[in-house]
Amino acid sequence: MKAATPAMPLRAAIGRRPAADPASAWVRQAEAVGAPAKATACTARLTIDVTPALRGRIKIAAFQRNLTVADMLRELLEREFGERAP
Repeated sequence: MKAATPAMPLRAAIGRRPAADPASAWVRQAEAVGAPAKATACTARLTIDVTPALRGRIKIAAFQRNLTVADMLRELLEREFGERAP
């Protein structure tokens, strides 16, 4: 007869975490660099409606420029509507 052994919990093997897709890696990289605080100045939220196709093109352009969509659009709006010297 075998001697009784204490019950040991069975553990399932967990595989390696899947590699991150390029977009997720890009987001984590921006977080690691230390993105500027959102509330550094008084801000106001602006909401616009765009087509899904335009939204996709905007997101791709921001990704290619290594910017967030918000930062890219802020720069665009500042260039177009920024304060002009008299």
